[in-house]
Amino acid sequence: MEVHPTAQTTHNAHIVNPRVIDRIVAVQSTAEDAPAIMDLLLKTAQWLNSKGSTQWGALLHGEDAHHSVESARRGDVYLFKDGDTLAGIVMLLRSPSPWDIELWGEEGHEGAVYLHRLAINRDYSGRNLGEAILQWVHTGIRFDGKDRIRLDCNDSNPLLDQFYRSAGYTYMGHADKGFFLFERMQPTLQ
Repeated sequence: MEVHPTAQTTHNAHIVNPRVIDRIVAVQSTAEDAPAIMDLLLKTAQWLNSKGSTQWGALLHGEDAHHSVESARRGDVYLFKDGDTLAGIVMLLRSPSPWDIELWGEEGHEGAVYLHRLAINRDYSGRNLGEAILQWVHTGIRFDGKDRIRLDCNDSNPLLDQFYRSAGYTYMGHADKGFFLFERMQPTLQ
């Protein structure tokens, strides 16, 4: 696969195509992006809470198991921008977090990138941006030495289960903590 001429390449991650959907493009986070990322995550957690979901509720109490600010500083968060407007984000960890190890076990992490915190600005809801971001994760970015994307989702949400299956992720099992595990194999850079 050829790298896009305007591709960003840092931290062994290669954005091979920054275009996601319509005018929305992907960029890798920097430390300066952390406040905007946290703002979107908190707004998403509040929205989920207003819908009766406890998903991401810990963020509302100042707890962040995925260390989003540090992840942004490392460049592990990808922003999806419509001009200057933040339309969405996704976290792609090149090393498993303690949470990932707890869910997936101690072995088999070498080739995996872990997807967390897919969040969409509510102004962009209903435009299939979540699906487009998942497709971009599969086609728009590559990681040196990584051949799969892994994610987990709460087992009490059948819509999320179907969302990830319809995006090409394979159900890999059920973790004891009440989470479904999904994986999707990635094409590699050539």
